[in-house]
Amino acid sequence: MDTFILALKNIWSNKMRTILTMLGIIIGVTAVIVIVGLGNGMTQSVRDSFSAMGINSMSVSIWGRGSSRNASVDYMYQVVQDNPLYLQDISPYVQVSGGQTVKEGRDTYRYTGVYGVNEDYTSMANYTIADGRGLQYMDIKENRYVCVIGDYLSREAFNGNAIGQDIKVGPYRFQIVGVLAAKGNDPELQEGGEDDRIYVPYTVAMKINQQSTVDTYTVIMADENYANQAKAAVEQALYAIYEDEDAYYVYSMSELLAQMNQTISMVVMVLTLIAGISLLVGGIGIMNIMLVSVSERTREIGIRKAMGARERTILFQFVVEAGTTSALGGVIGILLGYALSAAATAAVPLIMPGESVAITPGSSAVLVSFGISVGIGVIFGYLPARRAARLNPIEALRYE
Repeated sequence: MDTFILALKNIWSNKMRTILTMLGIIIGVTAVIVIVGLGNGMTQSVRDSFSAMGINSMSVSIWGRGSSRNASVDYMYQVVQDNPLYLQDISPYVQVSGGQTVKEGRDTYRYTGVYGVNEDYTSMANYTIADGRGLQYMDIKENRYVCVIGDYLSREAFNGNAIGQDIKVGPYRFQIVGVLAAKGNDPELQEGGEDDRIYVPYTVAMKINQQSTVDTYTVIMADENYANQAKAAVEQALYAIYEDEDAYYVYSMSELLAQMNQTISMVVMVLTLIAGISLLVGGIGIMNIMLVSVSERTREIGIRKAMGARERTILFQFVVEAGTTSALGGVIGILLGYALSAAATAAVPLIMPGESVAITPGSSAVLVSFGISVGIGVIFGYLPARRAARLNPIEALRYE
């Protein structure tokens, strides 16, 4: 404790020099805190986005590769029924071709997505029917020109009174039978988002696109922990039809999420290593200032050794002083890092409306940053401390 108090007194007696010495440590720790917080925020944001789409979902794309055999809708339904342990539900997913413009009266909605699905899709996609009803089996079977629309389109085009109204998709007129509850977090519900969509029977969408088979499906897994088994079950069923692995492609949202998280982690790691250069520079600065301190206090060291101080006592004194200097820089860097993280969290929605990323460093990043800052001080302070401990007391007393 006496050594620590002495270290604080020596630091306080040279405040400006100490602050300049700690600057590298402060910048390095601040950068690490903000970068790790940004990585955590981006990871959570991506996970939230995927949760909205359904992490337990898979997408199946079928090209066929010129095969005379095709996987029919009934065949794909049977695949799900035959694998209840891994697969829970399925829906065709037919995007109406982009040339079909959505209109209501004289207003055109260029960014509204129009998709053909079955009666189960809205619940599969975690939508809630806010008004009216969802698509039904008979709508699909009888090719009825009915639709369910998102909350954004309901408010913008019909002032919230969409049930029973008609909306045009290209030359085709659809009767609105249901309105979905708002799904997006943004109160403005920007156009082109999840709440700016129209869902029609997939049989009608196929007719508009003039296609005879469904080439895209959305599948819900029974348990996302068995994503590999669920994917394998679908792939085996498709291989039995086409006997060609290039005729289809199956990927799960959990698989895509894992790839995204891996990419984010890699970027954060590279940026953290770059920020670590500042910590290295800070350590060199501490070594430099401690060498200067040893030169300035040579006579003091000689007096202490002449009075019986051992080498290890002198060594410990200067190592503690270097570690304390670095630790103070680490604490300041952590506080500054949290302040910048909070400021950045508040600034993101202003820079990118509709987006929000909570930049949260986490306790592990704080502990690691503090530990590294102290460790750098001790490591880079050891050489000057060793030099001080090995001074000849007679020569030290003669030093001017």
